[in-house]
Amino acid sequence: MTSASSARAFDVRHVQLARAAFAAIAAVMITFSPDHSAFVGMAVFSGFAIATGLVFLLAVWLVYPAGRRWPAAALGGLTLVAGMAGGLTPMRTVTGFFAVVIVWAFVTGLLELLAGWREMRAPSVRPEISPGVADTRPLPTPGPRSESRDAVVIGVVTLLLGVALLFVNPGFALDYTIEEARQTFTLTGITIGVGVFGGYAAIVAVYLGIAGFSPRAPLPVTTEAPGAPTEAPVAEKEDSA
Repeated sequence: MTSASSARAFDVRHVQLARAAFAAIAAVMITFSPDHSAFVGMAVFSGFAIATGLVFLLAVWLVYPAGRRWPAAALGGLTLVAGMAGGLTPMRTVTGFFAVVIVWAFVTGLLELLAGWREMRAPSVRPEISPGVADTRPLPTPGPRSESRDAVVIGVVTLLLGVALLFVNPGFALDYTIEEARQTFTLTGITIGVGVFGGYAAIVAVYLGIAGFSPRAPLPVTTEAPGAPTEAPVAEKEDSA
């Protein structure tokens, strides 16, 4: 049965918009900061990760129904731990930045990719055990196809962040001179790494912002206990009787 009172006050679009907002803040801070040092880069990543992790953990209770909570719980816990690690002073170094961000990108990117892919391929109905006898075991609750697709895309983008940072040499340093300014600057590996993370944050902000504002069909909200027979099978039994 359905009930208007059972509708959730928050849904997936709120999670996407919150993630987009924090990613946008991180992208703006990096873009307009003249200092792309390890200390600044790790500070921005730490704030972004802690805020995003809290969004995921709150969504476990406020957004996702039973059966679909484990990806948000896992992503929230891992991202929160990465953000807290980035807040430690000993980790705000060149090596610390690359180590924390690369590990976080590979672990959470792969997890989000697999979770989205699993929901995209989840069956919507159980096959019949034998002719006329349906399998009544509860199905894993699938998410909307659009949400699953968004999770796959963000998972791939996050994995690409880790791959890109792997190709950046932390010890790289290149001196260059701008004649008009009559100044010499140094392009370092950490400058490139922080810039790559800023680009990643901008992509995530734009993609999830568009996804959050995109119209989507509302999903029916049910209050039936998991595994309980639906109304359709009951009607079939009554007709057969």
